[in-house]
Amino acid sequence: MTCCFLYFSLFLIDESHKESTPFINSNNDGGRIYEGKNMALYEVTITQNLCRLKIGFLFSLIVIFFFLHFCFQEEIDSTPMVASLLSKLANYTNLTQGVREHEEAEDGVRRVAVMVPQMGTFIGVYLPCMQNILGVILFLRLTWIVGTAGILESFAIVSMCCICTLLTAISMSAIATNGVVPAGGSYYMISRSLGPEFGGAVGLCFYLGTTFAGSLYILGTIEILLMYIVPTATVHKDNMRVYGTCCLLLMALVVFVGVKYVNKLALVFLSCVVLSIMATYAGAIKTLIEPPEFSVCLLGNRSLKNEIFPSCAKTEVVKNISVTTDLWKHFCDSEYSNATCDEFFTLNNLTEIPAIPGLLSGVIKDNLWSNYGPANMEIEKKDLPSQSPQIPSNDRNQYFVFSDIATYFTLLVGIYFPSVTGIMAGSNRSGDLRDAQRSIPIGTILAILTSSFLYMTFVVLFGACIEGVVLRDKFGFSVKKTPVIGVLAWPSPWVIVIGSFFSCCGAALQSLTGAPRLLQAIARDGIIPFLQVFGHGKTNGEPTWALLLTVGICEIGILIASLDEVAPILSMFFLMCYLFVNLACAVQTLLRTPNWRPRFKFYHWTLSFLGMSLCLSLMFICSWYYALIAIVIAGCIYKYIEYRGAVKEWGDGIRGLSLNAARYALIRLEEAPLHTKNWRPQVLVLCKLNADLEVKHPRLLSFTSQLKAGKGLTIVCSVLEGTYMTRKEDANLGETKMKVTMAAERTKGFSHVIVSSSLRDGFSILIQSAGLGGMKHNAVLMAWPVGWRQARDSLARRNFIETVRETTEANQALLVAKNIDHFPKNQERLKEGAIDVWWIVHDGGLLMLLPFLLMQHKVWRKCKMRIFTVAQLDDNSIQMKKDLQVFLYHLRLDAEVEVVEMHDSDISAFTYEKTLKMEQRSQMLKEMQLSRTEREREAQLIHDRNTASHSVTNEKAAGATPDRVHMTWTKDKLLNERNKHREGMAVKDMFNMKPEWENLNQSNVRRMHTAVKLNEVVVKKSKDSQLVLLNMPGPPKNKKGDENYMEFLEVLMEGLDRVLLVRGGGREVITIYS
Repeated sequence: MTCCFLYFSLFLIDESHKESTPFINSNNDGGRIYEGKNMALYEVTITQNLCRLKIGFLFSLIVIFFFLHFCFQEEIDSTPMVASLLSKLANYTNLTQGVREHEEAEDGVRRVAVMVPQMGTFIGVYLPCMQNILGVILFLRLTWIVGTAGILESFAIVSMCCICTLLTAISMSAIATNGVVPAGGSYYMISRSLGPEFGGAVGLCFYLGTTFAGSLYILGTIEILLMYIVPTATVHKDNMRVYGTCCLLLMALVVFVGVKYVNKLALVFLSCVVLSIMATYAGAIKTLIEPPEFSVCLLGNRSLKNEIFPSCAKTEVVKNISVTTDLWKHFCDSEYSNATCDEFFTLNNLTEIPAIPGLLSGVIKDNLWSNYGPANMEIEKKDLPSQSPQIPSNDRNQYFVFSDIATYFTLLVGIYFPSVTGIMAGSNRSGDLRDAQRSIPIGTILAILTSSFLYMTFVVLFGACIEGVVLRDKFGFSVKKTPVIGVLAWPSPWVIVIGSFFSCCGAALQSLTGAPRLLQAIARDGIIPFLQVFGHGKTNGEPTWALLLTVGICEIGILIASLDEVAPILSMFFLMCYLFVNLACAVQTLLRTPNWRPRFKFYHWTLSFLGMSLCLSLMFICSWYYALIAIVIAGCIYKYIEYRGAVKEWGDGIRGLSLNAARYALIRLEEAPLHTKNWRPQVLVLCKLNADLEVKHPRLLSFTSQLKAGKGLTIVCSVLEGTYMTRKEDANLGETKMKVTMAAERTKGFSHVIVSSSLRDGFSILIQSAGLGGMKHNAVLMAWPVGWRQARDSLARRNFIETVRETTEANQALLVAKNIDHFPKNQERLKEGAIDVWWIVHDGGLLMLLPFLLMQHKVWRKCKMRIFTVAQLDDNSIQMKKDLQVFLYHLRLDAEVEVVEMHDSDISAFTYEKTLKMEQRSQMLKEMQLSRTEREREAQLIHDRNTASHSVTNEKAAGATPDRVHMTWTKDKLLNERNKHREGMAVKDMFNMKPEWENLNQSNVRRMHTAVKLNEVVVKKSKDSQLVLLNMPGPPKNKKGDENYMEFLEVLMEGLDRVLLVRGGGREVITIYS
């Protein structure tokens, strides 16, 4: 019915508007073209042709009617068909539900909500998509694109862009039919499918694209106004900027006053688009009967601007007298025949050719191939002869038609792509549709197929009907400053001019209406803190602040003042949005989440991936630097939301993707044992909670975050005594407070609070079962039990020693921090000082690795590392120091080395469980001095299976020979040799695996010569150090010696402020090899 209405509108247009009707700026000489013709015969021919044309139109309308009846059958309800369609067209709007709610609030009376939405596929999806897709590029640039790129390459451009939007529409249909999509369209779909980070980034890109689309349409409106309607309205040299800014402010005022005015004009804007398209097809068909009388004037092979002269001739006969024409006066210095003329004008003849040869003219052969060139290049017809002057002159160049910009394929792709955007119009209004899950896929895909058909046929028709020099004339200077598509249109070019003008106005108003509401939706989601102010507006919810920001951004596009330069910017943001729509569909399909059940079944992850790849390719084809800028903008927004945005759980696909990736990574970690080079501290932090269920020592978490330069795993745990049934709420509250403390101390990791019948059993369960698969902890960090002396049989002492025994049995490293509350906070900066390492026994290198990791953190960065080792009196201390420096050099560690000499009896208590005698360590350091040739020939990494755990002993055979000592820098060959030499050693020279702590009482431990002497040396050397790292002796074999063991450790650490006792896990953690 709409088509019939438009047809009769065309029929009633005054036939006095002939094809050659000039515009306002013409000289009204159109009557000359009929001079000397038989007008009676001419009128009869025209009448017959018009009758044939009307019959063809009626047949086409019947076909279109049955097609629409088949596709949109649900539009036909109980109301009579004609009345129903007219009623829906009268109430047609291109605005979403939220915009109409604002409109209703402006009236002061809230209308009664209709329970059943009235929109079907045709009115609710198809028409809005068509109105958004067809627009300014079609009317102002498509003919120029066809003339510049040629029919074949133009067909390729249109095909690429249409395939891109079709694949995106398939992905969008799958997402849109997987549930209800409220207002927000693509933003809502992407944010709920890929998470708030992607949703916010792409949502803002879509907002920027919609805003710059407003700039594009306003620039198109002003170009039509100043070029074709009122060409004399010149107020400033920057007419586009001045008029564009005024137009923007006027449209913003209309939107601010009330969107109901935009709504009421929606049908007018849609009618303009349809009318212009039908006029173009009618003109193309009419060329079969009689081509329009528009002609192009060529000087040589160059096209001339013929709006400044009435005839294409150098001279003409008036009253049998040959006189010069107006064209002569422009190229010569006088009107007389003997005047001095431009050399190119003198050498070349004038040729007048038809601008629209017609479908049967064969001009399609000339327009198949491209005609790219630099800026300011003359538009020429290549098959015409032309003579160039020996000395080129630029004095008369203003009368020729030039290309205003350099042209190439990728530029045309960027300019054309905005003409296929607008496919989200249907998904934006899913709440207004009777059956959204049926209407959105059908309406959107049919709109894309229809628009693709229109664009492709237009490419062929333009190339087959219009002369090439006219096609390449962007602004129609060669056809009396008429739009090129208007020259083709029937019955008058004014149909295109007025239609495209109102179409651009309507599209600009819709952009200025939709963009602020999109920004308001993003702001109200609360995912971007600095945008919250734009979530507010007038009392009726109108987004006033968002409208102001939209106008400001839109003004940036206006100030560019070039439709050709704004179009690629617009293309970038829309392509970015479409890329993530395809990504969202692909991710959801591959993850196969239970909630992914779209009703639209004609999708596949390969199609989504192809669409995503095509979008990315088109971004860089259009403009690689604009593409990089758009990606950087989206990346910055993504990271900002990730670190500063609100935490939202929307069940997005990225969460599912993370779960799949984590599962895959955990399985891969289980496939092979961890190599020494990949070792990093994965810490289980055993915390205590006070009566208020808060972490008793928060600095323990600070120290953990400072130690995490290795980027390993952190599990913060605690144990509550009791039963889970009675203390479940306490456990949840304690875990919540623990997470708050971890966030305050900037500790990234996992937290867990368990309930157990005793602290000892709880800690045992955590040491055994914390972590998952390959992401299990390899080190335990805990605080030194300060009050263990208060009760000799205290639980604190027993729990501590049992924890030491269990970590030893589990082959896990143990870190015990004394005076943990004195350790620096994350906000502190130690400006100087040292981290002292007292290397008494070899622990796999952990004692040397920990200071290096600490110094990677900004708290400890300015500290230096010092390593102290102990030598016997008969050792060569100087050589030991040199060998140790060489060893540290191979380990790539920067540290000061100092050798402390002590008597053998001073360190005898340390000869247990893999403790090195001084002469043995000195011998090993000497063995480092191998020749380079031998090192290169025999050097190989030490296998973990050769590393014996210090906890794996044969307790049944107490007198058995202990395991081999394993150093980082030793080689299997050297170890074998040394083991042979050790067979004859006395037992006292070997390692005492289990010291008899139970044979010592408290007074004896106080008087232990070893602890006292070693403590004196440590205090003397490291009293002012920021941190002291000491080897931690092994636990006693029997529980009778627990108290003596604790006393020994107390004496060892006496007089020191910050101490970290370190006990290795029985494996190498550092290596000299790359």
